[in-house]
Amino acid sequence: MQRIVDNALAVTKESVKTVTYESLNNIARCINGVSALLLTLLPGKANILEGLHGWELRPTFRGPRLPRWMHNGVSSFNEFIHELSVDSDTSSLEYSSGEDSDGPLPPSPSSQSSRLSWASTSASSENHWTEWITFILWWLIFPLRILLWIPQYIMSLFFKRSSRTPASPRRHQHSSRHRISKTNSSKDHDVPNRTTDRRRGVIEDLHLAIEIAIEAIFDFFHKATHLLLSPSEAFAILLSWFSSSSHSPKENHGDVTDDGTVQTATLGDTDPSPTERPIERPTRLYNSMNTDTRTCQDVITELGYPYEAIRVVTSDGYVLVLERIPRRDARKAVFLQHGVLDSSMGWVSNGVVGSPAFAAYDQGYDVFLGNFRGLVSRDHVNKKISSKEFWRYSINEHGTEDIPAMIEKIHEIKTTELKLYQPSIDDEESNQEEPYKLCAICHSLGGAAILMYVITRKIKEKPHRLSRLILLSPAGFHEDSNLGFTIVEYIFLFISPVLARIVPAFYIPTRFFRMLLNKLARDFHNYPALGGLVQTLMSYVVGGDSSNWVGVLGLPHYNMNDMPAVSFRVAQHLAQIKHSGKFRMYDYGSRSANMEVYGSPEPLDLGESYKFIDVPVDLVAGRNDKVIRSSMVKKHYNLMRDAEVDVSFNEFEYAHLDFTFSHREELLRYVMSRLLLVKQTPVQQRQTSQKGMKLKKKKKEVQ
Repeated sequence: MQRIVDNALAVTKESVKTVTYESLNNIARCINGVSALLLTLLPGKANILEGLHGWELRPTFRGPRLPRWMHNGVSSFNEFIHELSVDSDTSSLEYSSGEDSDGPLPPSPSSQSSRLSWASTSASSENHWTEWITFILWWLIFPLRILLWIPQYIMSLFFKRSSRTPASPRRHQHSSRHRISKTNSSKDHDVPNRTTDRRRGVIEDLHLAIEIAIEAIFDFFHKATHLLLSPSEAFAILLSWFSSSSHSPKENHGDVTDDGTVQTATLGDTDPSPTERPIERPTRLYNSMNTDTRTCQDVITELGYPYEAIRVVTSDGYVLVLERIPRRDARKAVFLQHGVLDSSMGWVSNGVVGSPAFAAYDQGYDVFLGNFRGLVSRDHVNKKISSKEFWRYSINEHGTEDIPAMIEKIHEIKTTELKLYQPSIDDEESNQEEPYKLCAICHSLGGAAILMYVITRKIKEKPHRLSRLILLSPAGFHEDSNLGFTIVEYIFLFISPVLARIVPAFYIPTRFFRMLLNKLARDFHNYPALGGLVQTLMSYVVGGDSSNWVGVLGLPHYNMNDMPAVSFRVAQHLAQIKHSGKFRMYDYGSRSANMEVYGSPEPLDLGESYKFIDVPVDLVAGRNDKVIRSSMVKKHYNLMRDAEVDVSFNEFEYAHLDFTFSHREELLRYVMSRLLLVKQTPVQQRQTSQKGMKLKKKKKEVQ
């Protein structure tokens, strides 16, 4: 009878799993189909969807076709149903991004040890979850919790009583061997699982939660029927409870140490002294969830490159992270600065072949990756700083606080290291020349901030320590834009006094919603029609820019732990620039406030101060860029040329995010060619001439 009941429960459980899985899968297909239908009705989608190809962070480790939760403990029938659903889903093939058909990844200088370190890093990030997520997950199955609370409590009492019965030596040894073999086998298979991109979307998480709930319900019914069909065993269990409860105060079941371990001794061992065994704690539900929480450090070290993180503190107390791919003996360095809602991840997101940071390092440069203030983590020397105080900054602080602090730190590091590697630089310092050449590559808002930095440093008669500027679609002029930006401009200008008190910054406020965004980005990739619809709608908001907006949302710098944000004043500053048609510093709203800061009733007009720029500038624009149009970059060029700045201008068929997040060989070749135009220092020229003389002498000796 017990066998019949067990078989009936097993068949019922698998049937319920199949029905629920297929129901949820059909709902997802329906959403994807409706998205495909809506996508066909939207105009201009062909150009917008061009940017969807190759959006994932490279290198991407491909996982198997089955979801993660179906690899162990699922019947072959369930796998067969899933394979049929995957093979038959051909309705949206024309929207596929082609990622699954990619060939092998390009070779990189990664070693086996670096892959193992990457595996341990990704696994540690997967195991780090907050109580927030636990709360949300359990609320998803709240009705089941009500039904299962009493039976789970009874079963927990049952297991507590049964665990107190002493096991036989043979059984104890067998269980310990089983436990050790299981641990070893999990270690053997742990590294491959970690090195695979296992990030799940919302749909997959719903599958997982439903399957866990079904397993818990049928496990309860299985144990309940077992007790009902075996009354003698149930009576024995009840009797053992009453008998053990009367003696429990006098018994000591194992000595528990202060560090949470239990001292045990196994009969038959040669050494009968107690050994410490860690208490096995139950696995919580939220441990099985995961998002992509890779950092810039993870990407760099996984590819086999060296990495260094430098803590930089600005004069107003903000703590910045200056990341580095170090080449300590190099006398040429490059500083890369990201734009708005971005981080240093943008410069390494295309892997070895397509990332500017790796390309510069391979060309012999010491690479520094800057990060503006404005992360959600709010790192500041004053740990009690309020949210309003922290976010009270504009582009002024990016250009006059953040960049000066990072470049001065670079100068300090390079001069110190070069003295160790090349003592001859003391002569160069006596001639008031920098012992190295530092170039800057900046994108979008970073370009505006670096121009502000150079101009303000020259006005203050302080060295800026830069040798060349390469600006990719720099901000600064924005009057030529679409209707959406114009509406946002007037909202910020007329409602800013009220809005500033309510919204100090723009970001996703909680870890749960940041996790949800990260997972939705995965769903947009798994259901390409839905992703194409969201991509098209987001592109409409920014004037038809064909950048891969959906793909960028899936990159790890938008993860549940942290993300870059935009302060209200930065957005207001951009609105002021657009409204005035001038590239100028922040307007504090009154003549007296401006007079106190600038010494004049109006903010400093940076466009009219381009005469202070004393280094070559290379401007790069995108013909498909609708965020900062090519005409606005051209305006920078015309003003610099009128101010007799050594400036060049070039255009590519790029959208706004293509400069950092897309694999563009043509752009990399151009940027590297501009870096090579930087003249060598006198010491470098002497070293080059000495090497040439030595080579000539060797050739003569050979002849």
